[in-house]
Amino acid sequence: MRQRVGQTMSLLVLSPTLLVLSVFVYGFALWSLLISLTASKITPLYDFVGLDQYIALWSMERWHVAVGNLVIFAGLFVSLSVGLGLLLAIFLDQKIRAENAIRSIYLYPMAISFIVTGTAWKWILNPELGIEKLVRDWGWQSFSFDWIVNPNMSIYTLVIAAVWQSSGFAMAIFLAGLRGVDTEILKAARIDGAGSWLTYRAIIIPILRPVFLTVLVVLTYQSVRSFDLVISLTGGGPGFSSDLPATFMYQFAFGRNRMALSAASAMMIFMTVASVMVPYIYSELRREARNER
Repeated sequence: MRQRVGQTMSLLVLSPTLLVLSVFVYGFALWSLLISLTASKITPLYDFVGLDQYIALWSMERWHVAVGNLVIFAGLFVSLSVGLGLLLAIFLDQKIRAENAIRSIYLYPMAISFIVTGTAWKWILNPELGIEKLVRDWGWQSFSFDWIVNPNMSIYTLVIAAVWQSSGFAMAIFLAGLRGVDTEILKAARIDGAGSWLTYRAIIIPILRPVFLTVLVVLTYQSVRSFDLVISLTGGGPGFSSDLPATFMYQFAFGRNRMALSAASAMMIFMTVASVMVPYIYSELRREARNER
């Protein structure tokens, strides 16, 4: 009886959250799917046209540019953030002096929104205000760093800003994982004569596999849904050279009044996020099931 009352109370406590999720996440996702199958422009129209919007979407050069940019951005952003975060975590794990101060410096960018990060890096990378002007003022007049206005390089400015913002997050997660490694294992490795490099490569890093998975999933999800950084740093330009799927969706929904096409792009983003999250959730559930046995 007491267990049944506890379950009922748990459901009552969770019911508002479940209701909000059902309406504002899954409900709107289904509505977007519905709209993507219509010919809606400014307002919703329920004249179904099948997969016409998806065919139109994948025939657009701008969408292909956005998808290609996402591959470049996500690949570089995730790999660099993971690599730098791991190196910083290993550095801090050596019990160095002023560890708390250094860790705070590394973690500080996490406290800043992507809007602020994008605005700050827009000034830093502006050829008339930032790095290029500073170096030329020092005497190197031939120095050029105009990536933010170069259509072939603008996507990499997003990578620079995003890595600066998020490598501290990866460092914090990896450091927590390193501090959780059993010290007896490390003592046994030292007794066997294993050096620091071999200990990290062959023992510690394999133990951190669940931590790696968590960081990879979070950063990949963050890269797929990136919007505010692009808007504040490059605005998707020059032209649409630094467009990502999220900014493409916004521009066609509110700038060009093509609601159905925007909904189709939103569904593609949703499926991309689901392809990352579903395997992660499944692996976590399997791991918990194995641990309970």
